[in-house]
Amino acid sequence: MALEALETIALAEEKARQIRSAAGTDVKKALREAEETAAAMIAEAEAKADAEVREMTRKADEKAKEEAAALASSTRNREAAMRARAESRMDAAADKIVERIVNG
Repeated sequence: MALEALETIALAEEKARQIRSAAGTDVKKALREAEETAAAMIAEAEAKADAEVREMTRKADEKAKEEAAALASSTRNREAAMRARAESRMDAAADKIVERIVNG
């Protein structure tokens, strides 16, 4: 009977070792799978962030081009207005200069 008890204990210990070994293997497998999943999620997040940055940059460039075109147009309009005023004043200035020379 003592021999049977020792055999039962030995079998139980062996079974416990097998369970611990299997659990260790399962834990390692779960950890590896979690790391792979995390790496995939990180890669996906990076790709999404890169795409969003490219889109934001494209929109910012487009807006900057539109604003530059509007500013250039406004500047050309102001230049034309100033040139028109200067030309109209030049005739008056020339008349005054001629009048001063003549009147002397």
